[in-house]
Amino acid sequence: MNDTSIEKPVILVTGAAGLIGTRLVQAFSEQFQVVAFDVKPLPEEQHSSEWISCDLTDDDSVARALSDLKAQHGSKIASVVHLAAYYDFSGEPSPLYQDLTVAGTRRLLQGLQDFDVEQFIFSSSLLVQKSVDDGELIQASSPVEAEWQYPQSKLEAESTIRQYAGSIPTVILRLAGVYDEQCHSIPIRQQISRIFQKKLESYFFPGDKTHGQAFLHLNDLVGCFKAVIGHRRRLPEHSLFVIGEEDVMSYEELQEKIGLYLHGDQWPAIRIPKAAAKAGAWVKDQLAADSDAPFIKTWMIDLADQNYPVSAERAREQLGWEPRHLLRETLPDMIDALLDDPKAWYEENGLPVPDELPQLEATGARK
Repeated sequence: MNDTSIEKPVILVTGAAGLIGTRLVQAFSEQFQVVAFDVKPLPEEQHSSEWISCDLTDDDSVARALSDLKAQHGSKIASVVHLAAYYDFSGEPSPLYQDLTVAGTRRLLQGLQDFDVEQFIFSSSLLVQKSVDDGELIQASSPVEAEWQYPQSKLEAESTIRQYAGSIPTVILRLAGVYDEQCHSIPIRQQISRIFQKKLESYFFPGDKTHGQAFLHLNDLVGCFKAVIGHRRRLPEHSLFVIGEEDVMSYEELQEKIGLYLHGDQWPAIRIPKAAAKAGAWVKDQLAADSDAPFIKTWMIDLADQNYPVSAERAREQLGWEPRHLLRETLPDMIDALLDDPKAWYEENGLPVPDELPQLEATGARK
């Protein structure tokens, strides 16, 4: 065991090389000895934290990683932050939903039974919740209804945690979609890029435009994890929180603001029948090249009416946490980042760079 592990409590972060993981590793490194589990190494700037190669889909890899962790830092862990999971917005089936998200959680928890773990935190998703009617708010006690593979795998992983945690205290965080000033949100980046390029489909919406979905700034997410870890000895043995901004932009408002900031005028969202939207999505998918597959799939259209406003009351009461950022206030920064360097913005958000990029001025974002 090295001297650092004696001086600082140990935190284990799985999926540590991803967007959220790298931010959490950075945020925790001053106060804790952070050990990162991932199949990919950490960025070079995070050399102060320790990376252990771990493939959660493989029994032997998990066993070796935990053995290395124990050999180097002992058996006491202040908190395990479990981020590693599979997600894919294509809607295509994948064995990784089971092998990584569900069975990987089981492998990890089974291996952790040989450790003294103060807390196990699982990053679940707001999408496991059932959509609510107008005027209602989603809380931890609200019904669940995961409607496609990604949230279904998260909900099944939650059940796995309850089954295999043993005496380890657990915290499940049902997180809203994460964003920051560069965007880094799959649905928002798609909507921005469609309106930026003035694509025809950017005008049409097949659901209730007055509904909306809560989001969560990356900095507030980091603050939430810090609060959960800081309260680890005071929380109930098994806790569950819904985490997101209580101020929710409707689909219509989000559409209009993006258009205003990009083109200097509101971008109308014209409601169309779901059948027509499905037909259009299917035709576009059939005609697209593999490298340019459209984001909107027919299965998404059935979910266009979903409504996910949240209450952060439990987090406020038990963690002393509430969001300090709002999507509506950060949206201009996203647009400015795009307009300042469109090519870099597309690359940063994992989107193919268009052959011809619109040449626009920031007509609304900062005026």
